[in-house]
Amino acid sequence: MTGKLPQVGTTIFTVMSRRARELDALNLGQGFPDYDIDPRLTELVAEAMRGGHNQYAPMEGVLALRERIAAKLLRVYGRAIDPESEITVTLGATEAIFSAIQAAVGAGDEVIAFDPAYDSYEPAVRLAGARCLRLPLVQPGFRYDWERVRAALNARTRLILFNSPHNPACTTAQSADLEALAELIDGRDVAVLSDEVYEHVVFDGGQHHSVLTHPALAPRSFAVFSFGKTLHATGLRVGYCVAPPELTRELRKVHQFNTFSIAHPLQHAIAAYLTEQPDCGEGLAAFFQAKRDRLRGALAGSGFGLPPAQGTYFQLLDFSAFARADDLEFAERLLTEARVATIPLSPFYAVAERLPFVRLCIAKRDGTLDEAAARLNAFAQRLKAA
Repeated sequence: MTGKLPQVGTTIFTVMSRRARELDALNLGQGFPDYDIDPRLTELVAEAMRGGHNQYAPMEGVLALRERIAAKLLRVYGRAIDPESEITVTLGATEAIFSAIQAAVGAGDEVIAFDPAYDSYEPAVRLAGARCLRLPLVQPGFRYDWERVRAALNARTRLILFNSPHNPACTTAQSADLEALAELIDGRDVAVLSDEVYEHVVFDGGQHHSVLTHPALAPRSFAVFSFGKTLHATGLRVGYCVAPPELTRELRKVHQFNTFSIAHPLQHAIAAYLTEQPDCGEGLAAFFQAKRDRLRGALAGSGFGLPPAQGTYFQLLDFSAFARADDLEFAERLLTEARVATIPLSPFYAVAERLPFVRLCIAKRDGTLDEAAARLNAFAQRLKAA
């Protein structure tokens, strides 16, 4: 049988994590913390299960959790969001993205995404029967080329996939980018899907510019968030989508036949945790910036380029001073010779660009980061000697 995604193989995250285990390498590839979560969250999960919240949750999400989400959105973004009609709890951000795409586009439609694009975007578009048009971000600095977007827009365009803070480029969109996006789709039947899972992880005093704060974009956007990132617990697989009522209705039509409902005790536990610590996301920027700076400082004399990550819990490593190899080849060398697993950027492109970057995850214990830096420094010294 020929499947619907014949050209899609195993994700680069799965491949590199498996290889890291096989080679006993440090895994700075896949984006997950290697330190413990807050024990209070563990206690609350157990309490929720003992409290009997072990059967199906409401399809749209536990109301107490949606109310806590609405309170957070009001505090952080100044937006009054209706928890009944504008917030849907999903199976992580990935399901929110998938369900929103299935709800918004169909056969013959076009969706614009920006490369390097997170790898779940295009498969979801293709499964909806639509075409994904991939526009590369511009070097240096992975910047948006809004004139190229203008040229790509046509009568078939139904959705634009936007991601800030950006994974894997580690950049953040500016208010001018949101203004440009809003101007381009004004008067068009085009929605926006904004992937904002790293909303709290913006460095160097920067600000996250959410579509929820833009008066022209908010009424036509799906905004996607993740508790896995905020609570250092990617295995929770609890996210949510914020959208105006008419878009939320369409999203829920897909969501109810996709995952239907999300783990009931986890939702109650997160709601209780947010009641106790409503500002738990507000310390993430300083927490991860310290880790970014620790790793960059440890590698300062290595010869690797380290463009300061503007956001996310990743950091790019520029290897152009050492090799003209493509990023897949260099990531393999780092894995086998330095025993550090990284993620190359080329798998995030429709047409791979020859860029001298691999991505490192900084959401690790300080000891893990220090050991990874020591291995990368030693590898760089061997390359210099050769």
